Amino acid sequence: MTFSAKRIHPPSIIADKNFRSLDFLRRHPLHEFLETDLGVRVTANAGKRVPQVCPDQIGSRQPPADFVVPADTGLRSGMPLHGSPQVPFESTLVVPFDSESHRVHDTYKFLGIGISRTRRGLKLSHRLLEMPRLHEITRFFYVAPSGRGNSGRQQPEGGKEIQVSHSFEVSLLPSSEIPVIRAVCQIAFLLTMALLAQVHAAASEPKSVALSGPVAVGEEDFNQFDKAQAELGRLLFYDPILSGNRNISCGTCHHHALAGTDALALGIGEGGTGIGTNRVAVDGKGRIKRRMSRNSPALFNLGAREVQVLFHDGRVSEDNLYENRFNTPAEEFLPQGLTSVLAAQSLFPLIGEIEMAGAPEENEVSAAVNERIDYGWPLIVERVRDVPEYEPLFAQAFKEIDSFQDLEIVHIANAIGSFVGLEWQSFDSPYDRYLAGDKSALTPAQETGMRLFFGKAGCASCHSGPFLTDHDFHALGIPPLGPGRTRKFDLHARDVGRMGETDRLSDAYRFRTPSLRNVTLTAPYGHNGAYKNLEGIIRHHLDPLASLGNWQPKQTVLPDVPWLNELDFIVHDDHLEMSRFRRHIDIDPIELSDKEIRELVAFLHALTGKSSVDGRLGRPESVPSGLPVD
Repeated sequence: MTFSAKRIHPPSIIADKNFRSLDFLRRHPLHEFLETDLGVRVTANAGKRVPQVCPDQIGSRQPPADFVVPADTGLRSGMPLHGSPQVPFESTLVVPFDSESHRVHDTYKFLGIGISRTRRGLKLSHRLLEMPRLHEITRFFYVAPSGRGNSGRQQPEGGKEIQVSHSFEVSLLPSSEIPVIRAVCQIAFLLTMALLAQVHAAASEPKSVALSGPVAVGEEDFNQFDKAQAELGRLLFYDPILSGNRNISCGTCHHHALAGTDALALGIGEGGTGIGTNRVAVDGKGRIKRRMSRNSPALFNLGAREVQVLFHDGRVSEDNLYENRFNTPAEEFLPQGLTSVLAAQSLFPLIGEIEMAGAPEENEVSAAVNERIDYGWPLIVERVRDVPEYEPLFAQAFKEIDSFQDLEIVHIANAIGSFVGLEWQSFDSPYDRYLAGDKSALTPAQETGMRLFFGKAGCASCHSGPFLTDHDFHALGIPPLGPGRTRKFDLHARDVGRMGETDRLSDAYRFRTPSLRNVTLTAPYGHNGAYKNLEGIIRHHLDPLASLGNWQPKQTVLPDVPWLNELDFIVHDDHLEMSRFRRHIDIDPIELSDKEIRELVAFLHALTGKSSVDGRLGRPESVPSGLPVD
């Protein structure tokens, strides 16, 4: 039996000069039972050399694992398998189909590690993989290059690197060595693979451009949030006491008057005054060293059940990798007891230096975070305990709290998460009325734009589902600007997007697909706000490379910061970085007329809610700490 591995990004794994196969399941829980099996063996593609970079320059965000496969991430080709530091690799040749998996870290998660976060359209097949725990069953098979067609080994000059094809032969072990239980597992494996082939075949069939794409939203699509906690979270959301220097709140950059954003491409967090386009950076002592790295995301409908990943690069997600329910920058130091991904997300702006914490030399919170990521949260709790007015509010919202001595950072986070999840639910737009049966809810131009959106324009290939997002990550070639979200070993302004979290080259410059509900209220657009209006971002989607080449700074909205202005667009002078940037674009050009673009914009206006856009509770006039409310 032969399977072909169809991939968008071909794997590139470094093999040693002896063409050594890798037994992925040597430390499997069933190791003793399977000790005599041949196991799953994978030969690797070593046709691409990598820079001579030491392991300690790769990064250490991943948890420790039993072993790691050296990959196209900067390791020496001759480096043996090792346990630390963790080095992810791009894909695994064992998987005989396009799994789009994130990475393989250890034998216990052989196929399952990235399945839950793959493309929306393949969810069924991923569930099929997880149900029978195929990473155990594959132990009964021998997987090797098929050697058919133009496949096989190719030995480049020097004989040090070997390249193989992407076809694999899956063979059963000799029947004489396989007990009945193994035969049953093999049959289950083969049946599952046959079903997977049908699923993928169906997924690849041409889709109708009829209006089968629109999906209505209802109360059932949202998680349940406690109203008492939400009311408390409303106060905390706007209270500057949670910030390092007591001068900024969550609401400063996610303000009700600005539809839960700040109306800026890249905002000014700690070290600024005012809101929105009126916010300015304070000069003098403690002036900001850089702008925000990315655009302040909108908060509409983040309480939906299907939302499991937050931030533009997805660095906070529902994932029990660290046995605390969430995969976050705090890794194992994230406190237990958080009730939603929104609660987990809310903890990180509080300790971000350029967001709310300030510099380590300015206050004790930031100084503690500088020592270890979780050391600042208890100090924030102590500040809240110093405000007597908060005690009865917490006791009313959380049954486990009798006094301030019971208060922990998770209670603050859960309250803020409940507020955000409940406050900005919005599904009362003309589009929603149209889906409910009111065909007069859309103007003729909006209805035509809707047909373009779900048809010819191809917008729904990513902006799908009830909230018009696939929750996936795509590289669109949005013009880079600002400081970027640099990693520890990046020496210049750049933003590699999702790759900064996964360390997978195939994730380079990819960012999360935003929901388009209320999109007309949340300009500028793009992960860095590169386009100040909808027409600009739509035209960019039509031809990313051409748009990137023609982009001008005037197409965005940046607050004037004299000592930073000259650095805002310096990345465009880095020809190597821009060359890499241009090579990673996931969408193909498409032609639309000016009239069709206007009709698309009209449809996007039909996604704007009515009374829901102002929130359910609104901005408080005052907060218990007595500090001024932005």
